Amino acid sequence: MNAIPATHDVRKHILDIAYPLMLRKGFTGVGLAEVLSAARVPKGSFYHYFGSKEAFGEAVLEAYFSDYLRHVDALMAQPGSGAQRLIAYFDDWREAQTGSDPDGRCLVVKLGAEVCDLSEPMRAALDRGTGAVIARLAQCIERGRDDGSLAAAPDPQTAAQTLYQNWIGASLLAKVQRSSASMDRAMSTTRLLLGLPAQD
Repeated sequence: MNAIPATHDVRKHILDIAYPLMLRKGFTGVGLAEVLSAARVPKGSFYHYFGSKEAFGEAVLEAYFSDYLRHVDALMAQPGSGAQRLIAYFDDWREAQTGSDPDGRCLVVKLGAEVCDLSEPMRAALDRGTGAVIARLAQCIERGRDDGSLAAAPDPQTAAQTLYQNWIGASLLAKVQRSSASMDRAMSTTRLLLGLPAQD
């Protein structure tokens, strides 16, 4: 078994290893021994970076949202109108939840209901992260109103909140039903809410 190079960011390494484990098994389903074994780090190293499993879970969520928001920012920076950027974002979401990875990529869907009653710091991390996503959606809707591509869109903050709730629910149903039908309905609802023509 190869040791982690001394120059490697051990904290980030542990978080990177934990992310796919939690996508598959949830928070309570992943034991620290499993994370430490997969990361090839001793228990002492873990507690050097994280005071408890709860603090570790909070850090996993913060790292997830940091990476995810960079991804969102990159999508929103692509050429095109506000409407085109927004649809590209939701196309990306649909692909992430219905693509070849059966676990998807969304920790909000996987951990949201599980951890909110278990850990106030983890609930707060989810709240901060989802709030930041919604704020970016609202900004994109505002840009679409400014450039005329979303002339019929309602209040940007209200629309962003409604759309995010719609897609989180659709993602959960996609997992429950093992079908992409809920994601297709989410896209249809998105277009309707934003005053965009239905897909062919």
